[in-house]
Amino acid sequence: MNIGFFTDSYFPGVDGVTYTIRAWRNRLEDRGHDVYVVYPASSYEPDDRELPVPSLPNPFYGQYRVPTYRRLSTLPDLDVVHCHGPASTGLMGRRYAKKRGVKSVYTHHTPVEDYFVQGLKLESLAGIAGRAYVAYENRFLQSFDCVTASTSRIRRDVSPRQLPVGIETDTFRPVADSKFASDEPTVGYSGRMTRNKNVDEILRLAERLPDVRFELVGDGPVREELERGAPENARFRDFLPREDLPAFYSALDVFVTASTCDTLGLSTLEANACGTPVAAADVPPFDRTIGDDNGARFEHGDLDNMARAVDDCLEGDRPTRAAVEAFSVDRTIDELEEIYGVS
Repeated sequence: MNIGFFTDSYFPGVDGVTYTIRAWRNRLEDRGHDVYVVYPASSYEPDDRELPVPSLPNPFYGQYRVPTYRRLSTLPDLDVVHCHGPASTGLMGRRYAKKRGVKSVYTHHTPVEDYFVQGLKLESLAGIAGRAYVAYENRFLQSFDCVTASTSRIRRDVSPRQLPVGIETDTFRPVADSKFASDEPTVGYSGRMTRNKNVDEILRLAERLPDVRFELVGDGPVREELERGAPENARFRDFLPREDLPAFYSALDVFVTASTCDTLGLSTLEANACGTPVAAADVPPFDRTIGDDNGARFEHGDLDNMARAVDDCLEGDRPTRAAVEAFSVDRTIDELEEIYGVS
């Protein structure tokens, strides 16, 4: 099949969407399909099946660009349109599907409204914009033949097909001699540094646990502010190359997240696949993905409870990799082919 991925988020930006698209594309092409990626033009150098859309800088978040327009006639003949965002590129994909009469699929990756407060600053204004955005996205999602999401709860007026984005378990596995290894107990985090990721709570935990080393990997609009107030036992790193992440996760004694805006929390499951337990806030999706076999949960906002969950992970020995085998990306690709109608 000729499959078109239409995304508003792509390399050189680093996030779960870009890596998911790459993982899905690689495995679909291994199975004989041709996958085209339509994305906002940037400094990234495309290959023959990566099709850039002219774009402008994003004034609210420099990591992402704002795509403008590309004529549908310049795109290849597609059997399936699969959109990964609701902005300009996603609209282009939906328009292509309707004009050509091909199957349309949408994957809900991110509750975008949770990030409005970063750009708009005022919570009241962000709330108004967020409600307007959700109303728009509800109408947008209802126009697709199939909507998928990593969990069944996405705060939208559709019933999505549950389809975890999937862990590359052949890549994410325990690394015995990690270059990130330390003799000190080490707690880590990897991901975007935005307000709803609540990395500031991890820093407060670091202050509470001065004998534990904290490694924080990632970037985002609040990183500079976080670094200024970080205790001495907390170290910040830029996003690591994908190939270094298994070694990083394997070197950790605990992966911790206080995020309240994840749809799956891919980094938590990747850490599990590398043998590392996860301490996570007891909120969706972690109330379904993190349990006794792969970590511990804590009440969001309760520092004592957070410290208890980390201590629990430090002391226990859990079969974390076995606990997340159900999230293997190969199972996801099996389901994708079923959704696409591969016979």
